[in-house]
Amino acid sequence: MEKINILIADDHKLIRETWTYILNSDPRFQVVAECGDSEEAVEVAKQKRPHIVLMDINMSPISGFEATERIRKVSPGTKIIGVSMHSQPAYAKKMLQVGAKGYVTKNSSREEMFKAIMEVHRGNKYVCDEIKTILSEQLLDENQDTPSINTLTEREIQIINHIREGMSSKEIASKLDISLKTVEVHRHNILKKLKLKNSASLVNFINSNAGYV
Repeated sequence: MEKINILIADDHKLIRETWTYILNSDPRFQVVAECGDSEEAVEVAKQKRPHIVLMDINMSPISGFEATERIRKVSPGTKIIGVSMHSQPAYAKKMLQVGAKGYVTKNSSREEMFKAIMEVHRGNKYVCDEIKTILSEQLLDENQDTPSINTLTEREIQIINHIREGMSSKEIASKLDISLKTVEVHRHNILKKLKLKNSASLVNFINSNAGYV
């Protein structure tokens, strides 16, 4: 079975040596070169055409993002995995946008790094569990913060529909046979539930959600 040839690009010598030792200890992998300079990494990738490059994003003299773009041009068959201490999803997203096929943080385990290499080598994309967990938490927070029409009562939806028709609070009160004060209380509750500041923002919300109310 052909070994997966790997180039390690990281500006910390100890990290390069540690990963070289760990990867070479596995019969599936062979580290063919290691670089502490990003421009050198591009040149080595061009010459050696490794299967995989483990690219630290905080490199110099050019960033790991730019080095990734250059490697993709000079060695299109090489697949790149971004490696970073940063766990912000934005870094992973940017790395994938410039051509990387994977992203792992330096908190990832040896097993996860091996899994990332194997998945990317097979032609798949891989993002480490730490990033996926953060993305999931952000998505849940966003969903909780987003005002939902589902929180409105049937009466409040009736009032919204009358507001859309251009009716005043007094006209709505007459139409629904309720007091003006009750209409104003409903309007206040609608603003609170939808996290809107005033009647103008309510009208904008109603117009932009016309198909849902």
